[in-house]
Amino acid sequence: MMIRLSSGIAANPRLQLNPFFNPQKPSSLHAQIVPLRRKNFSKLRDGDAFDAAAYESERLSLDAAAMETMAETARKEIESDQESDPKAWKWIIRKKMWDLMEARNYAMNPRPVHHRIPNFVGAPAAAAKLAELEAFRMANVVKVNPDSPQKQIRFLTLSGEKKLLTPQPRLRTGFFSVLESDFLKPETIREACTSVGVAKYGRAIGLDEKIKVDLIVIGSVAVNPQTGARLGKGEGFAELEYGMLRYMGAIDDSTPVVTTIHDCQLVDDIPLEKLAIHDVPVDIICTPTRVIFTNTPIPKPQGIYWDKLSPEKLQQIRILRELKRRLEKETGRKLPTGPSKKLPPTADRKRR
Repeated sequence: MMIRLSSGIAANPRLQLNPFFNPQKPSSLHAQIVPLRRKNFSKLRDGDAFDAAAYESERLSLDAAAMETMAETARKEIESDQESDPKAWKWIIRKKMWDLMEARNYAMNPRPVHHRIPNFVGAPAAAAKLAELEAFRMANVVKVNPDSPQKQIRFLTLSGEKKLLTPQPRLRTGFFSVLESDFLKPETIREACTSVGVAKYGRAIGLDEKIKVDLIVIGSVAVNPQTGARLGKGEGFAELEYGMLRYMGAIDDSTPVVTTIHDCQLVDDIPLEKLAIHDVPVDIICTPTRVIFTNTPIPKPQGIYWDKLSPEKLQQIRILRELKRRLEKETGRKLPTGPSKKLPPTADRKRR
């Protein structure tokens, strides 16, 4: 039996049987560290040795500010009028899930898991389930999010002699990085699966890269196994990354989208009618105990929906501004911009 999140959660074992069918004003702390994040550590490799300690120190500082802002955003959203705020219901589900995982000790470091893609007990076991999928075994290029619970998937991708495509943190200064085991020493593969390792060993790519992604792995806060409806942590990067890969021709509707989560993250109260057009559904869910093929009826996004993208978010991400300028030049018309709004803050993805 599956129970609503408000009453606790249980997984439905029968679901395993389905076949897969082919700024607002920043805080004082944030204001102090914004200039620091503009340093491009990748350039250090051109002459000096990569300064991993400085890179990590910057990330920790950004994390402190982002978590402070994220908590305030979540509080305001949850307390808002759900009739006037179409996103409030998502924050309510997220908070309940984060609270549940902490209360039942299903969470792993970094903790607390609030405002993150939560690392969970059994993440390596869920990764092992994913590695057994035909979609993974046959894949040559796998796109994996950079969060802690998917670290083992990044390792399995590289150790399996596949190309790993992973987004640069927050897309603030770059786009994606590609890593290949052929260019890594065996003893550096695990380091290459961390955020610091991606910055140190990855090859940055742009919108003109010719690449075909065979499988997408994304993190989740909660997923409905009956529909494939998914909630992330509220930043919207999975959707933006997906939309830009669509523009590049790297993926299409047939590209499988997989997530790994704890069994407790299976929910039945994500209403389909409230999902946005850019929300990315999942085809396959891997937990530590099962594999669920959702046969999702939810259409996958076809690109970037510019009328939903706030000017603040656009200003925040350089690669999006580049893509918009390119499309406007190609089409000869100005693309729309979404309404101005408070940005969902960014929680740092620490090296783990």
